[in-house]
Amino acid sequence: MIKATWKGQVLAESDRTQVVEGNHYFPPDSVRLEYFKDSDTTTFCGWKGDCRYYHVVVDGNTNPDAAWYYPDPYPKAAQIKGHVAFWKGVQIQ
Repeated sequence: MIKATWKGQVLAESDRTQVVEGNHYFPPDSVRLEYFKDSDTTTFCGWKGDCRYYHVVVDGNTNPDAAWYYPDPYPKAAQIKGHVAFWKGVQIQ
């Protein structure tokens, strides 16, 4: 089972992550949304498409744009649609 944790809280947990470019993308049903707040940040990837971000919030601590997802990825990345990946100190184990 792969877990994403920050500040002692499990943000997501699954044995069905998709690994793309070294990042574990967690399926939507494995993400604990109570720790996420929508961000206005967006980026673009030439082969995955438009990317959106979440701030991770645990016990009043905010990790800005620490999680990202592709709501409507290009066909080559269809397997990560809606899946969430992490960075900025979020531990993947």
